[in-house]
Amino acid sequence: MSLFLAIDGGGTKTECMLADERRVLARASTGTVKLMRVSEEEATSRLQTMLVEVAALAGVSLSEVERTCFGLAGLSNPAVDAWARRAVAAVVGGEIIVCGDEEIALDAAFAEGPGILVVAGTGSNAIGRTAGGELFGAGGWGPVLGDEGSGSWIGLEAIRVGLRAQDRLGFGGEPTCLLREIERHWQLKSLGELVALANHSARPDFASLAPVVARCAEEGDALACGVLERAGEELAELVSLVFHKMAAAVRGEAAGIGVAFTGSVLNHIARVRAAMVARLAVSLPNARIRDASVDPLEGALWRARRDGAMGIPPLGVSSKR
Repeated sequence: MSLFLAIDGGGTKTECMLADERRVLARASTGTVKLMRVSEEEATSRLQTMLVEVAALAGVSLSEVERTCFGLAGLSNPAVDAWARRAVAAVVGGEIIVCGDEEIALDAAFAEGPGILVVAGTGSNAIGRTAGGELFGAGGWGPVLGDEGSGSWIGLEAIRVGLRAQDRLGFGGEPTCLLREIERHWQLKSLGELVALANHSARPDFASLAPVVARCAEEGDALACGVLERAGEELAELVSLVFHKMAAAVRGEAAGIGVAFTGSVLNHIARVRAAMVARLAVSLPNARIRDASVDPLEGALWRARRDGAMGIPPLGVSSKR
């Protein structure tokens, strides 16, 4: 029996599953191992503890694993790739494939075929693949420089619009529950504390505010609704950018391309998803948008089970911007 290990290292959590040729034997999860968020020591400890746990749940030895596929963000930094290989190899046997977390999600949706995937969780980006295996991307520049439509963007934008509304009270500003609910979520006592925390050099977890904004929107807060709708429109823009890059490369043959999505924002905040779909219906009317999100781990497992020479585009080659 051959064993295969799939790992998805996201911005908030890390998940893995251990499988044989036909079925999944066990799954496990831990906190993020993204080196921009935690130290290398903490990331290594979390990752290896999770892998030992999944092997124990499956009742097998990690030394018996034939191939591992680790989907991880930040691979433009060679040190991240080197760490991932080193940390896995210390406890797992067999071949190790390391690729972008968006690539395994793309495989989960389309296997080795063409399509566009938009990711919106803690961060955001879009990636597309042509029938010839060429990759094109947009976004993914991180919370300071981009990540439009992501959980981090939603949280920060909610504070911004809330403060603008505060400034305009009595002069056309709209009432909003955003600042009050954000203070409550972060257990703050005043607006001054909120402003100080948001401007601190150690950035707070703005992405954790996305569910707070969603709840305010559900209660009818117009500013919260606007933030979420703009998030969906920003994500649609990423998809459109990738589509046009692909269309230029294949001379228009991407017209009926499939579009899939993943990530906590698009999975759980219906207003963002609806706004993205509505915008794409105008900008890319022939695109086929999937109804359900994809599980990136399925893509990692697909790669782990496949021989690298069997049609998968070369790994480690960055997408075209």
